[in-house]
Order: sequence, then structure tokens, then C-alpha cells
Amino acid sequence: MELPAVCLGPFGCNLLFCVRPHNYSHKKYSRNGIAFKYIDGPKYIESGKEHSSTSVRGTIYCSNQQEKNVGLPSDHIPVSAKVVYAAAPAMSHNQESHPECNSRVTAILTALEKMKLTSKFRGLDVVEIQNFRPATTDDIGSVHAMPYISGLEKAMDQASEKGLIFIDGSGPTYATATTFQESLLAAGAGISLVDSVVAASKVSKDPPVAFALIRPPGHHAIPKGAMGFCVFGNIAIAARYAQRMHGLKRVFIIDFDVHHGNGTNDAFYEDPDIFFLSTHQAGSYPGTGKIDQIGCGRGEGSTLNLPLPGGSGDTAMRTVFDEVIVPCAQRFKPDIILVSAGYDAHLLDPLASFQFTTGTYYMLASKIKQLAKDLCGGRCVFFLEGGYNLSSLSNSVVESFRAFLGERSLAAELDDPSYLHEEPLNKVKQLIEKVKHIHSF
Repeated sequence: MELPAVCLGPFGCNLLFCVRPHNYSHKKYSRNGIAFKYIDGPKYIESGKEHSSTSVRGTIYCSNQQEKNVGLPSDHIPVSAKVVYAAAPAMSHNQESHPECNSRVTAILTALEKMKLTSKFRGLDVVEIQNFRPATTDDIGSVHAMPYISGLEKAMDQASEKGLIFIDGSGPTYATATTFQESLLAAGAGISLVDSVVAASKVSKDPPVAFALIRPPGHHAIPKGAMGFCVFGNIAIAARYAQRMHGLKRVFIIDFDVHHGNGTNDAFYEDPDIFFLSTHQAGSYPGTGKIDQIGCGRGEGSTLNLPLPGGSGDTAMRTVFDEVIVPCAQRFKPDIILVSAGYDAHLLDPLASFQFTTGTYYMLASKIKQLAKDLCGGRCVFFLEGGYNLSSLSNSVVESFRAFLGERSLAAELDDPSYLHEEPLNKVKQLIEKVKHIHSF
């Protein structure tokens, strides 16, 4: 038997918990003239306060019904949660045989379930937020030009007639009749997770790490349009939202996708309050992200691009993290860390030639989690970007979840070192020294 406990969630929508306890003791309180019930038991977070509930499963259902005269409250999540995630698989945004297909997020969710890393198996340690409200056009407009947004919405009629279209000037970025709405939902998932993490950080020194398992990806989408499989800049939209709605002025963005996040780069190129740091394969799509592209105007120095040679792998990335990412973040002093988590740098991915392994992604997730804890109260949200080999993608996200949970890596059981070859570490070292000189650290 399931009994619901309703509270106010992000964007003023209702959050509905499905609870399966034995005994209940309800507490009532009101806000803005609206009464809410909570259930005694383990503590939960809501608007910076602690509430209680018994034997509550770690899934939050957020309806789209709007309450009147309600402000922007935070998510209601367990104080003990270690991971909070939201999935927007965009099942109808799909092109057969395309690498950015609707199998990507579902493969991840299947792997998480198989490895018993979901709330079904982990209870209050892992929370999934479901049925969150899509981002608004105002949210999208904080990054993208309104003519692009309205033009894409109008193009959905054409996509409905033809079944599939390609967005003008975007390279290989397709759209179906549902692309606009599903892209709003993807951006909304990221925004919802920012709310969750901020709420948790107000009552806990060790808030959960959040992961937006979403598509279409976003880091190639430029302010004026779509690009490179990406429709809206999910992480850029979340960064502006964190500043605007939560007062988190200084945002540090790490992009470890194998391709340069040119859209995020462009969105904040003149902004001194958002530091964008990208590691990517030199010469890969879209050909941007040169080492001397460091921002301009007031934003000069707040963009760091590190194009690494093909063949770079675990050793290279560990060195880059310790010698480049950490000192940059320490100097910037962020209020929140956002991560463009692309898993296409994996050795098995078909679209590039790096040598990351599932172990590399465990290392990155673990180190970024610690970095956020050291610098910004643990506030950290990951956003899924690339990753097109379904096996390496899903295994690597699973390893990221293990790192968030503080559990040992099982990468040794998944990675085959016989596929690896020598990394170009001398070139990597030279690039690190060059970027240190350019950025004076």
C-alpha cells in the first residue's frame, strides 16, 4: 500500500512521495495559507528545515499542477541522501542509427537498476526526482536568443508533418515533433536538481551530488541556435538559474566531454563570474577551444581551454585534474560546481580517440565531489553530455554513482588494459605548463 505525502517543490509545483511505512504519525504546518502534511520518521529537507518520514522510498514525484501565490521553495529530499538524480530520456526525440539516440539514457537507467544503485535498492541514499516541470522560455532565454527559441517551437509543426527535420545551420542536429518540449524538460531537470542541491546544502555539510541524466545534450548549443546534437544549453541555463534564483554568483563549470563545449564557452566568454574549464581532444569537433581562448573583456581569464592530444587517458586526466582544475577552482572560489559530464572520451567510444576508462570516470566523479565539498559546501550537479557506446556509457555512469556514494570502484572488472597504449604524456605535460603560464598559476 502506498500513502502520499505532499509538499511544495521546485517552481511551485507539488512533490508527491510514495511511502510504504508500517505506522504513520502526521505533522501539519502551513505556508502562504496552504496546509501540508509530513510523516514522522527519518528526516527530510524542505526549505532549509528538517521534517520527518518513515520508510520512504527515494523517489519524488513532482506534479505539474501549480499553486497560486507560492514562491520558489526547495526540493523535499532526505537529509541522508548521497545522490539525487533526474532522468529525461526524450524517447520521441530520436533518429534511427544516429549516435545521439533514445537508447542512451535508458541504457544508463537499466545499468543502475542492474547494479542496484537506484532508490529501489538504496532507500534514502539515492533519490530520484520525477515529473519535474519543464524549463520556461524565460529560463531558456537567459542563455539563448528569443528568435531561436520561438523559431524552434514553430518548426515543430514542420517536424510533425515530415517526421524528422534538421535544424538549419546546426550541423547534424535533428528534430522531431517533440524535440522542443523534450528539450524544455531536459533543461528543467537540471534546474530542479540545482534546487535540490541548494536546499540540501542549507541543512547539511555533506549534501548529495546531483546528476541530470538528460538528452538532448547541451554544451554545443550556442546562444543563437542548436549545434552538434545539442538543442538548448542545459548546463548554461542551470548556471544562470543558480545565479538568478539562488544568489550563487560564482559558478565553476568543468567540461570533460571529449569535444569542446563551444556553446557554454560562448555563453560566458565575457562573464567574470562564471569560470568555464574544458578539457577536450585537440582537433575534434567542432574545432574550437584553442588554448589561447581565455575569455574577453571583463571575462578575460575566466575561460580555460585545454586541448589534449589524441591517446590521452587516465594518467593524463589525473595530472590535469591535480595541476590545472584544482588550482583554478581554488583561486576562483565558486559558490557551486556544475559539470558537463561527457562519456565519449572512453576508449570504446566511436566518435573520438581518447583512452579514458570506467576507472577514469570514477576518479573524476570522486575528485569533483571532494572539490565541491572543499570549496562550495558540496554543491555540485552533473549534466549528461556525450557518450555513444552504450556499454561504456552506462558502465561509466554507474561508476560515477559509486563514487558519489563513497563505494569502491568495480572498474577493474570492466576495463581491459590490453586495449590501452602508451599515452602522449610529454605533450600533455607541455600543454599543462603552457596553460599555467597563460593563466598565471
